[in-house]
Amino acid sequence: MEKWIIMGVVGLLGLVIGSFLNVLILRLPQGQSILFPSSHCPGCKEPLKWYHNIPLLSWLFLKGKCSYCKEPISAQYPVIEALTALIFVSVFYKNGINLHSLAVALSFSLLLALSLIDLRYKAVPDSINLLAALIALYASPDIAGNLKNALLVAGAMSMLRFFVSYYVSKKEELRLKKQIAQAPWLQDYYPKYVMIEAMGEGDIIVGFTIGAILGLEATFVAIFLAALLALPASIINKTLHGDKELPFIPFLAAGAFLSYFFARDILEWIGVS
Repeated sequence: MEKWIIMGVVGLLGLVIGSFLNVLILRLPQGQSILFPSSHCPGCKEPLKWYHNIPLLSWLFLKGKCSYCKEPISAQYPVIEALTALIFVSVFYKNGINLHSLAVALSFSLLLALSLIDLRYKAVPDSINLLAALIALYASPDIAGNLKNALLVAGAMSMLRFFVSYYVSKKEELRLKKQIAQAPWLQDYYPKYVMIEAMGEGDIIVGFTIGAILGLEATFVAIFLAALLALPASIINKTLHGDKELPFIPFLAAGAFLSYFFARDILEWIGVS
């Protein structure tokens, strides 16, 4: 009974953190202060009362509408709050009540915020990304080991970025040369040098965070799961939107979270561990 009460308190903490994440998600990409002005309706700009800001419950009681202007309130608010609560309860249930569980839960929560920002704005704020990376170093008592794993993963992803970017750039360069050969008058309209970034710098920092939390073996599982999740999404995205970019951070974050709980089972299943 006592354990479930503690998990309830952990869930409430997650809801509060999730409410703050919504502020980060909405304000940071637009260069707004996260402190001022106080919470207000995006439509009518009326300041919200304290009882309008109770995580999850306020949205339910208000039936998803502003108390003043009755404009719909985005479902993002309760979804992020509920997901953050789920992250906190899951991590603390697995690891127990300690500061390392708090570090892991906070890191995954910040990755959740990064994922939504990346999906919505195609941006990865360094302030959130670096904070998640620093907190992740405390994911276990072996801080030096966490740092070593984080640097190894970040280094591997950096090299992967260079190699894949080089390959993609050269492939595009050859395609352009064929077009120019067929229509030489187009030469002045094409760049002399092609440089395509296959992976953003933000992804590398996320890799650092994941490496610190998971260690090397589980990180490889996380990247595999991320690619597995991204594949159908990429096909659907290309079908619906053509060549529109699909952010990878949401899939990295999801793969890392799944790997945190199931990596050992997956490794045993494929005969690695």
